[in-house]
Amino acid sequence: MILLVCAVAQELDWLGPRAGVETLVSGIGPVDTASRVTRALAAKSYDMVVNAGIAGAFDGVAHVGDGVVVGEEIYELQQETGAPLALPPNNLVFDRARSDSQLIEAITSLGFPLVRGVTVSTVTATDATAKRLHARGAEIESMEGFAVLRAAQIANVPAIEVRGISNIVGDREKSGWDLDAGIQGLRRVLNATLDLLYTMAHADSD
Repeated sequence: MILLVCAVAQELDWLGPRAGVETLVSGIGPVDTASRVTRALAAKSYDMVVNAGIAGAFDGVAHVGDGVVVGEEIYELQQETGAPLALPPNNLVFDRARSDSQLIEAITSLGFPLVRGVTVSTVTATDATAKRLHARGAEIESMEGFAVLRAAQIANVPAIEVRGISNIVGDREKSGWDLDAGIQGLRRVLNATLDLLYTMAHADSD
């Protein structure tokens, strides 16, 4: 069984019923998302988690309307200066979460680009912030990716994140925001992902 997670229902209202797939609308932002995904994974056994939604891409990474595969999500858990947090001994900051490597290889082989995401609680609206996040290695921006991948990681369930690009991160007046185009990009990459997972599952059962 696949747990398919989106932030808002509109992102997946085009998707018809699929055997072996249950959809969870997590809500917007990392807190609601982590809470609801964790609750779902504690209540039922899933073979896979798929996080699907729209996202913004940093300039030069992708075009509005593209579908992409997110290999890694970073989360800003640090001092404002960018320095690491000062923690007591033997305490770690988990600020990165990754998609399943086998699935990354399979899906990117279909031609979808592999990108690194950053999860934010405030949508970037200036070029200055966009440049700062891009300098950290971020290539797309969402508000839920890290929460889903980290919750799945803690539950020891493989996960993959796929996104449709709805805008270019930075000055909102120049972002080219297009929800419909983002959903079309998501539709292409998610359909390919679910078809691939179906094929893999049935190959394992043969």
